[in-house]
Formats: sequence, structure tokens, C-alpha cells
Amino acid sequence: MIDLSLLPDGGMGWLDASGPKGSIVLSTRIRLARNLEGYVFGQRAKDADRTAVLTRVEEASAASDLLQSAVTIRLDQLERVDRQLLHERHLVSKELAGLDREARPRPGAALVVQGTVGVMVNEEDHLRLHGMRSGFALEDAYADLEGLDADLGRLLPSRFTRNLAILRPAPPTRGPDSGRACLSTCRASS
Repeated sequence: MIDLSLLPDGGMGWLDASGPKGSIVLSTRIRLARNLEGYVFGQRAKDADRTAVLTRVEEASAASDLLQSAVTIRLDQLERVDRQLLHERHLVSKELAGLDREARPRPGAALVVQGTVGVMVNEEDHLRLHGMRSGFALEDAYADLEGLDADLGRLLPSRFTRNLAILRPAPPTRGPDSGRACLSTCRASS
């Protein structure tokens, strides 16, 4: 059984409605995807590739200013009930947790979490950084995430296309807007 005392607020701090406009907006979550330079990702990645990415992320976390005290949870080593718990707390995606029918998480699937920020490792991308805050706190959540991105960015070179950025917010999973998403393409800043 997973020890929830290792997670700040048991992984539920974003749910306490203590943030700005908490009576209207339950939480704010922002996610950024990153792929590491020199590693294949997605369907092309083999188990050894995913394990190597996790090793790099663990090394970078230890050297990171923001993730030095982070908790790393290996989803590929947890029982289904523990993975389900992390998914229900919105700390990991259903895909990363391997919750589809009889699926199992891929080797190297992990969550690195510290305070209001976390990193899902080896989901669809190598890294899925997220910032979560209670209430309507876009600026604070973005500042947390931007700091984490810069901190990890100095330790883990990302693969990217210089002239093109794709912004794709994740669609809501419930409610009248579920299934809708927006895809925006714009010039990346230099």
C-alpha cells in the first residue's frame, strides 16, 4: 500500500477550495509536455529507453533546486489499487497508471511530486510537468510550472522545433465540455 504521508497534503491540497475564488473554482491545473533530447518517445520507445529516461529524471531531480526533496513513486511497481488512488487524486493520468482493463504501467512509469508541482515520467511524452493549485490561481500555477520547467530545463535538454510551438490544453474529463479541446499553433519565442 502506498504511503500517502509522503505526498504533500496526501496529494489533495488542490481540492481544499482555499485558493482564490475557491467557492466557484475548485482547482487550477496547468501541464507542459517535454521530450528529452537523444531519446525516442511514444510508441517507438522500448522498455530500456523508458527506464533510461526515468534514471535521467531521478538524477536531475536530485540536482534540482525545486525537486531535491521530491517523492518519486514508481507506478510500474505499484498495485492497481494504489495507481487508481493516484489517478483519482488527479496526480497521474489513466494511461500512465495503466488502468485500462487489464493493462499495466509501462516500465519506467513514475510520478515525481514536490509541493504544488509534479512530473509524470514516460506517459505519452517523456515528461508531463504539472502545477496544481486550489481555486482560480492561473498566475501562481503557471509561475510554479515555469520555475520547474526552467529548473529541469537546465539539467535535461529538451527536444523541440525552434520555429513552431503547439499548445493543446487537455480536454475536461467530465461535464458538458468533456471531449472538447483546442489546438493552437503559434511561433515559438526565441
